[in-house]
Order: sequence, then C-alpha cells, then structure tokens
Amino acid sequence: MPEVRVAHFEDAETIAEIHVKSWKSTYKDLIDERDLSNTTVEHRIALWETVLRTPVNGQIAFVIENDEKEVVGFVSGGKERTKNYGFDGEIYAIYLLDEYQGQGYGKQLLKVFAEGMEKAGYESLLVWVLTHNPSSRFYIKYGADPIEAEKVTIGQGTYEETAYGWNDLKELIHKFS
Repeated sequence: MPEVRVAHFEDAETIAEIHVKSWKSTYKDLIDERDLSNTTVEHRIALWETVLRTPVNGQIAFVIENDEKEVVGFVSGGKERTKNYGFDGEIYAIYLLDEYQGQGYGKQLLKVFAEGMEKAGYESLLVWVLTHNPSSRFYIKYGADPIEAEKVTIGQGTYEETAYGWNDLKELIHKFS
C-alpha cells in the first residue's frame, strides 16, 4: 500500500529525477521541446536541496512511496505567491511517475498535503495548471473551481495557465473521508 511521508533532504535527488521525468512526460504535447529541455536533473537537485534544507514561504513537502518503499511522487507548497485571488495556500508542484498515475497515488498525496496545510494554519488552496493539461480534471474531481487564466513564460515560450482553487480547505479534506 502506498505511503505518504514528509520529504527529507536525502530525498532531493529522487524528487529532482521524478520532477524532470514527469515534467517532460506530462508536458511533451503542451510545451515546445526547446522549452522542455531547459529543465535538468542537476538544476532540480539544487532547487530541491535548497527547498528541503531551508523551506521558505511556509513551504511543506511530502513524498509518496510504492509498496517497495521507492519514492514515486511528491507534492510541495506553501503560501500563495501572487496574493491576487484571496487564497492563502498554494500547491507549487505535484508530480507522479507515469506508471503510478490513475491508481490513487495522486489522491493520497493531495489528501495528506491538504491535511498538512490545514495543520500549518492555511484555510484555502490554489494550484496553477497549464490550461490544456488534462490533469486539471483531477483538481475539478476533488472540488476545485477554475479561478483565473494567465500567460506564463516557460523557457522562451509563452503559455496559458489556469488557477484552480478550494476556498475552504476543510471541504477538500472532507472529500477524502
């Protein structure tokens, strides 16, 4: 049975590898290849070592392990960064290896993350998703409402992202009981 736990500094390299692998597989049809190739494991290791050593913005991170205790996904978030939409919390990143998608791993990650955010004092939650990313249905399934669409620069390209939000974190958590 998959298990979610707090991410540790020692998880940085594995998280970075999952981040890059999932990023490239998820966005291969949504983002130009030149913009996709800018993301490297080396850059992500540095990012995740920093995040896990010295969290800022009230950031928390969890990993999910498969039955063999291998990390196969992660979620991270903290304070909502734009301060434009009336949400106090935000999912910064949530990624699973392809072979674990559609098996309840994402649901478990979202549940534990939402509980962790509530415990940290957050009351609402926002997540940004590339507008044409089919995974947006995952957030809608758990009650997120579309909030706003904005243009974002990734590499050299400009893409559209849509914010989805839960106004009441307690309602999201209740969906898992």
